Amino acid sequence: MIKPNKTIKLSYSIIGVGALILPRLTYPIPVSSLWNKLKKYKEITSFEKFVVTLDFLFMCNLIEFKDGLISRVKND
Repeated sequence: MIKPNKTIKLSYSIIGVGALILPRLTYPIPVSSLWNKLKKYKEITSFEKFVVTLDFLFMCNLIEFKDGLISRVKND
């Protein structure tokens, strides 16, 4: 589920869904608003997968959660 294999396409893996989420984090946003913005994509099949993907991005230090908002980590 995290990485693609012969039964899971890249776009449906956690890595693929993370690649779908990151470009859409252009400004700090609440989790509920981000979910409402992204749930229309067929790759994000459930809220659970959405949250697991956010966990994965957080562990990779690509996003941060501060004051109730999710934002991208600036890697300058």
